[in-house]
Amino acid sequence: MTIEIDANRPDTESEYVLDVGDLTVDFPSDDGPVHAVRGVSYRLRRGEALGIVGESGSGKSVTSLAIMGLLPRSAKVGGTVHLLGQSMLGLKDEEISRIRGNKISMIFQDPLTSLNPVYTVGKQLAEAVLVHNKIGKEKARQRAIELLDVVGIPNPQQRVDAYPHEMSGGMRQRAVIAIAMANQPDVIIADEPTTALDVTVQAQVMEALETARKETGAAMVLITHDLGVIAGHVDRVLVMYAGKPVETAPVDDLFYSPRMPYTLGLLGSLPRMDENREHRLTPIKGNPPSMVNLPPGCPFAPRCPMVQDVCVQNEPELLQIEVPSRAAACHFHEQLVDVEATDVYDTGDPESEEVA
Repeated sequence: MTIEIDANRPDTESEYVLDVGDLTVDFPSDDGPVHAVRGVSYRLRRGEALGIVGESGSGKSVTSLAIMGLLPRSAKVGGTVHLLGQSMLGLKDEEISRIRGNKISMIFQDPLTSLNPVYTVGKQLAEAVLVHNKIGKEKARQRAIELLDVVGIPNPQQRVDAYPHEMSGGMRQRAVIAIAMANQPDVIIADEPTTALDVTVQAQVMEALETARKETGAAMVLITHDLGVIAGHVDRVLVMYAGKPVETAPVDDLFYSPRMPYTLGLLGSLPRMDENREHRLTPIKGNPPSMVNLPPGCPFAPRCPMVQDVCVQNEPELLQIEVPSRAAACHFHEQLVDVEATDVYDTGDPESEEVA
């Protein structure tokens, strides 16, 4: 099911720069196929930002790697992916290489694995420009300096000749963002761009991403396990669990009124600055399921405090609730109206356990 951000806007195919429909990804293994992605659908308009959140192993990164055509040949990919109306699945290497870095680009989690340690940052930036544009090396170098300046790297005229190891982690990530925006792409995918960075540097990297969006006009997919990162940076959110979307909503609606127990648990485990020191977090107990031979029913059922017999027997579909821009995959989403995480989850407080 595809959920739109604004039902009042005209629904025309030309509006969407990225259209993902019922995307599936399976990997072979000795124990049977691993169903890493089990039906992901979303659409993005130009300039729109979508946050994809979930625990490790939920299928967030695999979804984006499938879109980019970066999965190993052993992966079995199904569904549809259209970028500016062009199908992305099944393209030959030379065909998709003309698109990657030009119409769509991706920012990976670790900038050290994205940057070549034996070349200067400026040379790598210039290379990204030269691959898709017929301009001279000097113009490409000037473009590299401009890009470093745009993403907030100080003294770009000097830093353009620096090697990756001569930069801090935050500066390296901003350099990778500069490479991603080098050719004014229509879509930018950022996969955990702030992982392993301290809070201050996280803010700088997110500011650089916002700058990249404004400079290019690109739609953005921001992948993260940290709901705190997406607040204020995306228009809507898609929550994934066990390879499938389990809730999607405008960002404010999701934070203030989640309608799936898993989303409620993610929010309850997030520290909040507006709470007092006595406020206890509500951890989600247990672990995500194995993606090999998933049992029937809701994959979240073994960890869900609201589980009933129907949850174990039938996996709920992602169905529209309230307004066209909201959907949830839960048999009991109506019971979560005006409910706090502490109303559903055990806070782990020993005193509360004794009372119980």
